[in-house]
Amino acid sequence: MISNPAKNPSILVTGAAGLIGWQFVRSCNQLGIPVISVDHPEHFETRSEHQNTDFGTKIDREKLISWLEANSPEISAVVHLGACTDTTELDEEYLKKMNLEYSQNLWNYCTEKKIPFVYASSAATYGEGENGYTDDEAQFSKLKPLNPYGESKRLFDIWALDQERQGKSPPAWSGFKFFNVYGFGETHKGSMASVILHAYNQIKKSGGAKLFRSHREGIAHGEQKRDFILVQDVVDVLHFARTKPIQRGIYNLGTGQARTFLDLVRNVFKALNLPERIEFIDTPEHLRARYQYFTQAEMARLRQAGYTKPFTSLEDGVRKYVAELVKQG
Repeated sequence: MISNPAKNPSILVTGAAGLIGWQFVRSCNQLGIPVISVDHPEHFETRSEHQNTDFGTKIDREKLISWLEANSPEISAVVHLGACTDTTELDEEYLKKMNLEYSQNLWNYCTEKKIPFVYASSAATYGEGENGYTDDEAQFSKLKPLNPYGESKRLFDIWALDQERQGKSPPAWSGFKFFNVYGFGETHKGSMASVILHAYNQIKKSGGAKLFRSHREGIAHGEQKRDFILVQDVVDVLHFARTKPIQRGIYNLGTGQARTFLDLVRNVFKALNLPERIEFIDTPEHLRARYQYFTQAEMARLRQAGYTKPFTSLEDGVRKYVAELVKQG
């Protein structure tokens, strides 16, 4: 709970029971920063990784705006990470409600109350990358996401920029196009969890791991590439954005270095000190048209904004993640 909020304002974190949200809340615990945690109530109770985490004041995500209006808490920043993150979700009305309208309501609240606002966009906005992976805001209207999830994130980015042009924005605001975030605390994500977790579970069960075959000429099986970023690096950037603060803008958040899924899984075997045994399986038909074969963040703008800390290498990140999984049994 918040103690003496007038002297010690809280950070409000939406999606607080998700991978990034939970890790961000944990970092706030370590920094001695009180939090207001927003998510579905049962998510705080059913995820085993959450033991020993102080979520502070817990708010049902469906009741957040009415709670804010009724309580007027002292808030130093809103870190908005809550959304439907299922890239296979095709219900556009649901995505509009969860990823667009919810974000708009929070933006408007922060604008009215003059609260800094940091939010999660997504690299899914870039689609196949036919327009590149530059976070030049002038290019966002040209992007063509491969799925409704990516489009819902793109639409909020466009809306936020339009609000700013109209003079209707929080005193400081920043959005981050997350690339492939991985790390401990994602068991609840099921099929949406990182390939690292799937590979780890498969190896522990059978001694081998499965990867999707390539269905694109010129790209070998397992050579599909993504920009994988460790969740702790993401948390560090979010704290940078709120404390510097970044005055405004939408930025990429990856490492700037694409790596193959083969690299990823080979490092899981290495971390477990086990011989490689990789099987390639067909990508499900319903995913093929929406499957990204390459992503790589252009990171110059965030560096120019003053963030200089190096990102964790894939090798070190997988090793740390697997060590945590082994520790937890």
